[in-house]
Amino acid sequence: MSKRIKNKNINVTKTFLPPFYEYDSLIQKIWKNEWLTNRGDLLKELEKKLKKHLKVSNIIVMTNGTLPIQIALKFFGNNGEIITTPFSYVATTSSIVWENCTPVFVDIHPEYLTIDETKIEAAITPKTTAILATHVYGNPCNVDVIEKIAKKHHLKVIYDAAHGFGVTFKNQSIFNYGDVSTCSFHATKLFHTGEGGAIFCKGDDLYKEFFYRHNFGHNGPLNFHGVGINAKISELQAAMGLAVLPHIDFIIQERKKVVDYYNSHLNFSRLTKLKIREHTNWNYSYYPVIFENEEKLLEVESQLNKNNIFPRRYFNPALNTLPYINFIPMPIAESISKRIICLPLYVGLTTENLKFIIHIINKQL
Repeated sequence: MSKRIKNKNINVTKTFLPPFYEYDSLIQKIWKNEWLTNRGDLLKELEKKLKKHLKVSNIIVMTNGTLPIQIALKFFGNNGEIITTPFSYVATTSSIVWENCTPVFVDIHPEYLTIDETKIEAAITPKTTAILATHVYGNPCNVDVIEKIAKKHHLKVIYDAAHGFGVTFKNQSIFNYGDVSTCSFHATKLFHTGEGGAIFCKGDDLYKEFFYRHNFGHNGPLNFHGVGINAKISELQAAMGLAVLPHIDFIIQERKKVVDYYNSHLNFSRLTKLKIREHTNWNYSYYPVIFENEEKLLEVESQLNKNNIFPRRYFNPALNTLPYINFIPMPIAESISKRIICLPLYVGLTTENLKFIIHIINKQL
């Protein structure tokens, strides 16, 4: 087995950087306009292009992916109980607590890894105000069933679609489902603005609500609709998004090649991969594998690390075990979180390095 170049780390991801001259040409516009933030021309252009690319009716680009969740919870949560998943990034749960709401966990489906929709109704109480579910690794929740439950019980639905850029379900953008969807444009995501995120919502009334809430509550320079927060993105971040967006099809195609190679060469007799929900056009955002037990995961991780390969235990721990949460057992999420790891996946990951990663994993199995 040929070895890769020594002392060159292979991380779980690598930020896609567009050609510098493309970014630089946009930065020059900022210098020319002398306008760095407060919804400048580049941000407006980015939102317009994202609406067209994603086929969504409303979008507000923000400075990270957590603030959209917090703003949605501030509007819909009403200090109530929020039914949510224990298998997501910590921001999903911490945002609920931050907005003085109470997370009520529902366990996950063992194959799709999204919230188990068959267990949601049993968790609803008179205090329930919303459902906050995550499209895990860009894999859609059972949005049709969740919508029926929400309508039956008069609940709002917020989707944490941090991983969902470019995903479609039943030929619709994943962002078009629920009352609100949010996304992350962090540097680790396949589309990014360095730091950034967005909120998507149905209808102009909701758009107006979230727009003023992300801009201190302003209604013009001197008047205010109500309380708000500063979630605005800068022109420098918008420039990065505008430079990355033209490459998004290439990015997804290159990530698909990596995913296809893993699928063809890993030993799945003792590994399990993510099951993508039917009718989904996936975006190849992550490559998680599930081991038979945590001991085997740690053994494989150790061998990879010794060879300067650094996958990520994403997501671990299960969120119902966080120290500021009243613990209630979630057996499936707790088990999966201990046995799952995301393998390196990014544009530019060579076949030689993929062979090396797979060789180490299969040898340990």
